Amino acid sequence: MEAAIVNEHLPTPLTATSEQPPLFDGTTRLYIAYTCPFAQRVWIFRNFKGLHDKIKLVPIDLQNRPAWYKEKVYHENKVPSLEYNGKVIGKSLDLIKYIDSNFEGPSLPYPNDPAKKKFAEELITYGDTFNKVVFASFKGDTVKEAGPAFDHLENALRKFNDGPFFLGHEPSLVEIIYIPFVEKFQAFLSGVEFQHHCRKA
Repeated sequence: MEAAIVNEHLPTPLTATSEQPPLFDGTTRLYIAYTCPFAQRVWIFRNFKGLHDKIKLVPIDLQNRPAWYKEKVYHENKVPSLEYNGKVIGKSLDLIKYIDSNFEGPSLPYPNDPAKKKFAEELITYGDTFNKVVFASFKGDTVKEAGPAFDHLENALRKFNDGPFFLGHEPSLVEIIYIPFVEKFQAFLSGVEFQHHCRKA
């Protein structure tokens, strides 16, 4: 999987006082929050397909989100959402599949091997469980409670011996599903582990 490096101008997030962009004016817009891992999944995939000029980023400030976003754009009031062809749709995995089907550009590699295909489906399904377990662990003993979830991913990476990624030598949808969350969790858990050692020192 090769993607061109693009130095993209990142717009300032829209807030409660920001004016709403014109709705259904022919522009395809991806509403995101820069720090939201669900939105990052779709943002990564949009960039992988080289759709920087076709799908415009519209960042939302989730701490001070504009009322018009829920009222007029996406009633669930979450990110990501995609404004395209006279409608607005959401949910990160649905959006990745939708963009892959409706826009030009390369598709993520998907295994033909039955064992890898089954394993990919298991990992995609496990994504929600992984996130729930780790998020829930933040209220308790994070390192102890989240450990098995990370061990599960660690073991998954060792299942096949033909590459550094879950399904071989190329990143796939599985990586896009996990990477934004693992990076965010890793940063948080590094702080937790540091505090844990400091209290014991």
